[in-house]
Amino acid sequence: MEVVKNIVWHAATINKEDRHRMNGHKSAILWYTGLSGAGKSTLANKVEEKLFERGYHTYVLDGDNIRMGLNKGLGFTAGDRKENIRRIGEVAKLFVDAGVLVSTAFVSPYIEDREMVRGLVKEGEFVEIYAAASLEVCESRDTKGLYKKARAGEIKNFTGISDPYEAPVSPELTVDTGNQTLEESAQAVLNYLEEKGYIEKA
Repeated sequence: MEVVKNIVWHAATINKEDRHRMNGHKSAILWYTGLSGAGKSTLANKVEEKLFERGYHTYVLDGDNIRMGLNKGLGFTAGDRKENIRRIGEVAKLFVDAGVLVSTAFVSPYIEDREMVRGLVKEGEFVEIYAAASLEVCESRDTKGLYKKARAGEIKNFTGISDPYEAPVSPELTVDTGNQTLEESAQAVLNYLEEKGYIEKA
Protein backbone atom coordinates (compact mmCIF):
# COMPACT_ATOMS: atom_id res chain seq x y z
CA MET A 1 0.00 0.00 0.00
CA GLU A 2 1.40 3.37 -1.03
CA VAL A 3 2.41 5.71 1.80
CA VAL A 4 0.89 9.13 1.23
CA LYS A 5 3.12 12.03 2.25
CA ASN A 6 2.40 15.62 3.22
CA ILE A 7 -0.58 14.89 5.45
CA VAL A 8 -0.85 15.93 9.10
CA TRP A 9 -3.26 14.63 11.77
CA HIS A 10 -5.74 17.35 12.73
CA ALA A 11 -6.46 17.48 16.45
CA ALA A 12 -10.13 18.13 17.15
CA THR A 13 -11.29 20.57 19.81
CA ILE A 14 -13.72 18.03 21.25
CA ASN A 15 -12.02 14.80 22.29
CA LYS A 16 -13.11 11.30 23.25
CA GLU A 17 -13.14 12.06 26.96
CA ASP A 18 -15.48 15.02 26.33
CA ARG A 19 -17.86 12.69 24.51
CA HIS A 20 -17.68 10.15 27.33
CA ARG A 21 -18.75 12.86 29.78
CA MET A 22 -21.61 13.98 27.55
CA ASN A 23 -22.78 10.43 26.83
CA GLY A 24 -22.40 9.22 30.39
CA HIS A 25 -20.47 6.10 29.41
CA LYS A 26 -17.18 4.93 27.94
CA SER A 27 -16.75 3.72 24.39
CA ALA A 28 -15.31 0.45 23.13
CA ILE A 29 -15.28 -2.06 20.29
CA LEU A 30 -17.34 -5.17 21.01
CA TRP A 31 -15.74 -7.53 18.49
CA TYR A 32 -17.90 -10.62 17.88
CA THR A 33 -16.00 -13.44 16.17
CA GLY A 34 -16.98 -16.99 15.29
CA LEU A 35 -17.95 -19.26 12.43
CA SER A 36 -20.64 -18.38 9.93
CA GLY A 37 -23.93 -19.33 11.58
CA ALA A 38 -22.60 -18.95 15.13
CA GLY A 39 -25.05 -16.13 15.78
CA LYS A 40 -22.67 -13.16 15.81
CA SER A 41 -24.95 -10.69 14.02
CA THR A 42 -28.05 -11.86 15.86
CA LEU A 43 -26.32 -11.53 19.22
CA ALA A 44 -24.74 -8.17 18.39
CA ASN A 45 -28.14 -6.78 17.40
CA LYS A 46 -29.85 -8.13 20.52
CA VAL A 47 -27.19 -6.61 22.75
CA GLU A 48 -27.52 -3.32 20.88
CA GLU A 49 -31.29 -3.35 21.44
CA LYS A 50 -30.78 -3.76 25.16
CA LEU A 51 -28.07 -1.11 25.34
CA PHE A 52 -30.19 1.30 23.30
CA GLU A 53 -33.16 0.75 25.62
CA ARG A 54 -30.93 1.74 28.51
CA GLY A 55 -29.84 4.96 26.83
CA TYR A 56 -26.39 4.00 25.55
CA HIS A 57 -24.94 5.24 22.27
CA THR A 58 -24.42 2.15 20.12
CA TYR A 59 -23.97 0.98 16.55
CA VAL A 60 -23.51 -2.41 14.85
CA LEU A 61 -21.11 -2.89 11.94
CA ASP A 62 -22.20 -6.11 10.25
CA GLY A 63 -19.92 -8.11 7.96
CA ASP A 64 -22.32 -8.55 5.04
CA ASN A 65 -23.52 -4.95 5.24
CA ILE A 66 -19.98 -3.57 5.18
CA ARG A 67 -19.13 -5.71 2.16
CA MET A 68 -22.02 -4.07 0.28
CA GLY A 69 -20.40 -0.66 0.56
CA LEU A 70 -17.07 0.21 2.20
CA ASN A 71 -15.52 -3.18 1.45
CA LYS A 72 -17.31 -3.84 -1.81
CA GLY A 73 -15.03 -5.72 -4.20
CA LEU A 74 -13.02 -7.55 -1.54
CA GLY A 75 -13.12 -11.34 -1.76
CA PHE A 76 -12.35 -14.02 0.78
CA THR A 77 -8.70 -14.81 0.20
CA ALA A 78 -6.41 -14.36 3.20
CA GLY A 79 -5.19 -11.05 1.76
CA ASP A 80 -8.68 -9.72 1.13
CA ARG A 81 -9.82 -10.84 4.56
CA LYS A 82 -6.91 -8.95 6.12
CA GLU A 83 -7.81 -5.78 4.23
CA ASN A 84 -11.48 -6.27 5.12
CA ILE A 85 -10.61 -6.39 8.82
CA ARG A 86 -8.09 -3.54 8.58
CA ARG A 87 -10.72 -1.23 7.11
CA ILE A 88 -13.42 -2.15 9.57
CA GLY A 89 -10.90 -1.81 12.41
CA GLU A 90 -10.16 1.75 11.35
CA VAL A 91 -13.88 2.53 11.11
CA ALA A 92 -14.51 0.99 14.53
CA LYS A 93 -11.67 3.09 15.94
CA LEU A 94 -13.48 6.22 14.70
CA PHE A 95 -16.64 5.09 16.47
CA VAL A 96 -14.67 4.66 19.71
CA ASP A 97 -13.32 8.19 19.31
CA ALA A 98 -16.91 9.34 18.78
CA GLY A 99 -17.85 7.90 22.17
CA VAL A 100 -19.92 4.97 20.86
CA LEU A 101 -20.13 1.35 22.00
CA VAL A 102 -19.62 -0.12 18.54
CA SER A 103 -20.26 -3.79 17.83
CA THR A 104 -18.66 -5.61 14.90
CA ALA A 105 -19.96 -8.97 13.68
CA PHE A 106 -17.35 -10.58 11.42
CA VAL A 107 -16.06 -14.12 11.08
CA SER A 108 -12.56 -12.57 11.26
CA PRO A 109 -10.93 -16.01 11.22
CA TYR A 110 -7.32 -15.06 11.87
CA ILE A 111 -5.89 -14.23 15.30
CA GLU A 112 -3.28 -11.92 13.77
CA ASP A 113 -5.94 -9.77 12.11
CA ARG A 114 -8.03 -9.47 15.27
CA GLU A 115 -4.94 -8.54 17.28
CA MET A 116 -4.12 -5.91 14.69
CA VAL A 117 -7.46 -4.24 15.43
CA ARG A 118 -6.86 -4.53 19.17
CA GLY A 119 -3.65 -2.59 18.65
CA LEU A 120 -5.50 0.31 17.04
CA VAL A 121 -7.17 1.37 20.28
CA LYS A 122 -6.17 1.80 23.89
CA GLU A 123 -6.12 -1.06 26.38
CA GLY A 124 -9.63 -1.86 27.48
CA GLU A 125 -11.26 -0.46 24.35
CA PHE A 126 -11.31 -3.78 22.48
CA VAL A 127 -13.58 -6.52 23.83
CA GLU A 128 -13.23 -9.79 21.92
CA ILE A 129 -16.43 -11.83 22.20
CA TYR A 130 -16.17 -15.39 20.92
CA ALA A 131 -19.47 -16.83 19.68
CA ALA A 132 -18.45 -20.41 20.39
CA ALA A 133 -20.86 -22.51 18.37
CA SER A 134 -19.36 -25.69 16.92
CA LEU A 135 -19.03 -26.31 13.19
CA GLU A 136 -21.72 -29.01 13.50
CA VAL A 137 -24.17 -26.57 15.08
CA CYS A 138 -23.39 -23.82 12.57
CA GLU A 139 -23.73 -26.18 9.63
CA SER A 140 -27.04 -27.51 10.94
CA ARG A 141 -28.41 -23.97 11.00
CA ASP A 142 -27.01 -22.87 7.62
CA THR A 143 -29.71 -20.23 7.24
CA LYS A 144 -27.98 -18.77 4.17
CA GLY A 145 -27.23 -22.13 2.54
CA LEU A 146 -23.53 -21.27 2.51
CA TYR A 147 -22.21 -24.49 4.03
CA LYS A 148 -24.12 -26.55 1.50
CA LYS A 149 -22.59 -24.54 -1.34
CA ALA A 150 -19.12 -24.74 0.23
CA ARG A 151 -19.39 -28.52 0.60
CA ALA A 152 -20.38 -28.71 -3.07
CA GLY A 153 -17.36 -26.65 -4.06
CA GLU A 154 -19.45 -23.70 -5.19
CA ILE A 155 -17.89 -21.33 -2.63
CA LYS A 156 -14.12 -21.17 -2.28
CA ASN A 157 -12.17 -19.97 0.77
CA PHE A 158 -15.10 -20.73 3.07
CA THR A 159 -14.14 -20.63 6.74
CA GLY A 160 -14.59 -23.94 8.50
CA ILE A 161 -14.70 -25.95 5.29
CA SER A 162 -11.90 -24.98 2.89
CA ASP A 163 -10.31 -22.24 5.02
CA PRO A 164 -9.28 -22.38 8.71
CA TYR A 165 -10.82 -20.60 11.67
CA GLU A 166 -8.42 -19.64 14.45
CA ALA A 167 -10.46 -19.53 17.64
CA PRO A 168 -9.51 -16.88 20.21
CA VAL A 169 -6.94 -18.05 22.74
CA SER A 170 -7.92 -15.66 25.52
CA PRO A 171 -10.96 -13.60 24.53
CA GLU A 172 -12.48 -11.17 26.98
CA LEU A 173 -15.67 -13.23 26.82
CA THR A 174 -16.75 -16.60 25.40
CA VAL A 175 -20.47 -17.04 24.79
CA ASP A 176 -21.89 -20.52 24.16
CA THR A 177 -24.18 -19.49 21.32
CA GLY A 178 -24.48 -23.12 20.28
CA ASN A 179 -26.36 -24.11 23.42
CA GLN A 180 -27.64 -20.94 25.06
CA THR A 181 -30.77 -19.07 24.04
CA LEU A 182 -30.35 -15.65 22.46
CA GLU A 183 -31.54 -14.01 25.69
CA GLU A 184 -29.01 -15.96 27.75
CA SER A 185 -26.19 -15.07 25.39
CA ALA A 186 -27.14 -11.38 25.34
CA GLN A 187 -27.35 -11.31 29.12
CA ALA A 188 -23.88 -12.83 29.35
CA VAL A 189 -22.51 -9.93 27.30
CA LEU A 190 -24.38 -7.34 29.36
CA ASN A 191 -23.18 -8.95 32.59
CA TYR A 192 -19.59 -8.69 31.39
CA LEU A 193 -19.99 -5.04 30.39
CA GLU A 194 -21.48 -4.26 33.79
CA GLU A 195 -18.83 -6.14 35.74
CA LYS A 196 -16.01 -4.40 33.88
CA GLY A 197 -17.54 -0.94 34.22
CA TYR A 198 -18.38 -0.24 30.59
CA ILE A 199 -22.01 0.30 31.52
CA GLU A 200 -23.93 0.85 34.77
CA LYS A 201 -25.54 -2.14 36.47
CA ALA A 202 -29.23 -2.41 35.64
